[in-house]
Amino acid sequence: MLKVLGLLAIMTGLAQAQRYTSPPANVSAVIAGKKINVDYYAPSMHGRKVMGGLVPFGQVWCTGANYATAIASDAALQMGGLKLPKGSYSIWTLPTEKEWTLIINKQTGQFHLNYDASRDFGRTRMNLKTLATPVETFRIELRSDGGNKGTLALMWERTEASIPFTVIQ
Repeated sequence: MLKVLGLLAIMTGLAQAQRYTSPPANVSAVIAGKKINVDYYAPSMHGRKVMGGLVPFGQVWCTGANYATAIASDAALQMGGLKLPKGSYSIWTLPTEKEWTLIINKQTGQFHLNYDASRDFGRTRMNLKTLATPVETFRIELRSDGGNKGTLALMWERTEASIPFTVIQ
């Protein structure tokens, strides 16, 4: 009987873990003839408090789940005060209730808890707005704003943090 109860407990735990998986996601755009790609893992709310809960205020967040979100660009990008050479980076954020900071890190492929600030390329402030409709599953968008301009947008719950960028040619 104890073995059966133990097996049921393990199966229940596995079912809970599977219920809250964060599947891989990808977004890409061609802006000014140059490809920009973002690979990330997309967690969902599942009725949980996200901002100030799953995404703690005042702490660096991996901006997704599982492994650090990666951005790759075929061209140099100007994002806020940062001029990124073409290449691959990881994206981290530092959210607070009133503002978010985008962190571009030179290391890629790291587990979501393995943030190393000594590898930061730089930090820049993001625009923040409240969404009218909640976003259940974390989503990243790369929006073309015409010409060599675009916007990187992070959306989850009722929050959108975004930053315009320019493809440098």
